[in-house]
Amino acid sequence: MKVHILDDWFDTLRGLPCFEKLADHEVTVWNDHEPDIEALAARVQDAECLVLFRERTRITRDLLERAPNLKLISQRSVYPHIDVPACTDLGVLLCSNQHSDTPSYAAAELTLALILASYRQIPDQVASIRSGQWQMGVGRSLRGRTLGLYGYGRIARAVACYAEAIGMRVQWWASDEGRTRARADGVDLAADRHAFFSTSDVVSLHVRLKPTTKGIITASDLSTMAPRSLLVNTSRSGLIESGALEAEVARGRIFAAVDVFDQEPLTDPSHALLTNRNVLPTPHIGYVTEDEFELQFSDIFDQVNAYAAGTPIHMINPEVWEASAAR
Repeated sequence: MKVHILDDWFDTLRGLPCFEKLADHEVTVWNDHEPDIEALAARVQDAECLVLFRERTRITRDLLERAPNLKLISQRSVYPHIDVPACTDLGVLLCSNQHSDTPSYAAAELTLALILASYRQIPDQVASIRSGQWQMGVGRSLRGRTLGLYGYGRIARAVACYAEAIGMRVQWWASDEGRTRARADGVDLAADRHAFFSTSDVVSLHVRLKPTTKGIITASDLSTMAPRSLLVNTSRSGLIESGALEAEVARGRIFAAVDVFDQEPLTDPSHALLTNRNVLPTPHIGYVTEDEFELQFSDIFDQVNAYAAGTPIHMINPEVWEASAAR
């Protein structure tokens, strides 16, 4: 198959062991992000398969209609960036392993790293010594403080293990279903939503973005947080009410560490979350490690090979395959 890999910005995949799985295919790797729909369509004119790096490129009906040879999109995890009905209408099969039994340890590790970096002022301390100065301030310890984890999923549970290992107390809040599972597991649930936000020294979000969770963290929630507390978001920016985080950090009451933004890539240095000194921003690197890529793309390339062999796996819109098999 003619396989096009989009958005491999640092040409990482060719150097990973899993890339050998594509040895029988004609592979084109694009090392930049092309936001222009016409230019992108021109690139993938002959593509029979698109391999995606998560949500780096939106797959719209407009693009699909301009890709006449496309048969398969192979990726991993959730797919809010893909117009699945358009894929189905145009006969493009979407395969995406939901990795139900494997958390992203890379994202969990980054969450802990952001908490540590914020509390110990690591970016500012590094900048200070590199500029010829010495210490620039006094940080804070984490042992004995309370980490509030919003969302009772795999990544949050991994973060909880890391936090407990350094002596933090962990409390939880989640959806009704999530709280039911948490109670069954005997973990420490906050008395209510207000108590969760008001008594957590650090609040970290670990919820999938879908229509029912969009804007689930409100301006009222953020205003409830204690002065000098920290909001961490390595999940999706859309979980927070639009503009609410920017407004709250502008008040100077709380700190934030964010790996996700409404617009990505975010290259505007004047953006409010990049200019506020109370915010520690990173460019969506939660899953960006060689180890995580090897894990993810091994699955993604397996999906390509399964399709080529006539036995597709992890189908999101199987009616496409059923229709083609019936012809």
